[in-house]
Amino acid sequence: MNRRTFLKAGIGGTAIVAVGTSGYHFLHTEDVHGKILIIGGGAAGCSFAARLMRRIKDPDITLIDPSDRQYYQPGFTFIASGIFRPDEVWKPQQECIPQGVKWVKDHVVALDPVAQKARTASGEEYAYDFLVLTPGLQLDWDKVEGISRDTLGDGNAHCIYDFQGAQRTWPALEAFVKKGGHGIFTDTYTKHKCGGAPKKICLLGEHLARQKGTRDHLQFDYFCSEKALYDVPLYTPRLLEIYDERGINLQVNTRVKGIDTQAKKVHLQRVVEGEVQDTFVEDYDFLSFVPPQSAPDFVKESGLSWTEGKLAKGGWVMVDKETLVHQTYPNVVSLGDVAGIPTSKTSSAVRIQLPVAVENLISLMQGKEPTRHYNGYACCPIVTDYGHVLLCEFDYNKDADITFPFSLLDMSKEQHVGWLLKKYFLKPMFFHAMLRGWM
Repeated sequence: MNRRTFLKAGIGGTAIVAVGTSGYHFLHTEDVHGKILIIGGGAAGCSFAARLMRRIKDPDITLIDPSDRQYYQPGFTFIASGIFRPDEVWKPQQECIPQGVKWVKDHVVALDPVAQKARTASGEEYAYDFLVLTPGLQLDWDKVEGISRDTLGDGNAHCIYDFQGAQRTWPALEAFVKKGGHGIFTDTYTKHKCGGAPKKICLLGEHLARQKGTRDHLQFDYFCSEKALYDVPLYTPRLLEIYDERGINLQVNTRVKGIDTQAKKVHLQRVVEGEVQDTFVEDYDFLSFVPPQSAPDFVKESGLSWTEGKLAKGGWVMVDKETLVHQTYPNVVSLGDVAGIPTSKTSSAVRIQLPVAVENLISLMQGKEPTRHYNGYACCPIVTDYGHVLLCEFDYNKDADITFPFSLLDMSKEQHVGWLLKKYFLKPMFFHAMLRGWM
């Protein structure tokens, strides 16, 4: 199956961009036709739909997503550290899906890229000419022995990657800091959304202890599954210094195997280049862990995932890392967490992927080759304390790619301006600009 087979599905048109005093405004592209199916209504799916509605005349867009709410997921860490209230990080989904987009409130359970159809849990089938695959990822709770999503909080074992889990974390963290004891913080060995989040909650917990005057009664351990805490050269040295200065014990190449919540013991494995070196057990009083993560099962079973290499392990979608177009089925574009590209899974990455994916889809509908390219940009605002952020921006090559207007500041160090951006501006930008397709 080749690219030209699919390029015939659309009729070319002319893209017009008008520039006004308030910035760029996309006008409709004339005479571009085709049924567009978007699977997934999170940050990537809703934002994509909003942009596409402005770029296509008489668009035929169906979006499948089961959620009642649209979450600002970066806010979960701030719920877990007492900065945001739970009701501050979500809006009703119906307010976030653009007018004119047909919303199917259901789960996709099967996807056939050859027949160009998706089937939902209700048994309905939805045909498409062009597919936008943005279902996010799934948390594989079953790969951590002894705990599940339903038992989060039992034995003081917590996870901030879940909305309810984040809410349970905050009172437990407060109590732990007040009482004292051994705190263990871990990440996970798979690719996962916002790799900075486990580091943030550890650093915020440690700073909270210093604020409360109880730091001397606490032990903080951070177990990193990778061979290094961070791998972006501009930012790594300062992050390592922070851990050292604050007496946070760091162990690398270590992952969680299981949790005994009754005994408050976490079973850990030291794994080097895929080989288990040893297994050991640590007692804890407070535990923050991250479950392994992967593409949704229906994606893994669809034939759209990588079949070899590192990205095959999670079932991530086999797209070209620059154009975000599928390498076998060129009527499919994918972005966001599910995309099999070697960059961080963050909403900031989605923001830069969006215009590339939208314009390339339009090119495909016009019978043209995709010409827009994504450089792998991602931003990871690592909150180092209640007042400072190490704002890590980088590309595919792990080179710094600083986009915010902070040229007078040393961005290899934590900055208060990054805290202001993270606490006050990013959430409104997400709900009022990104989801509306304006950025």
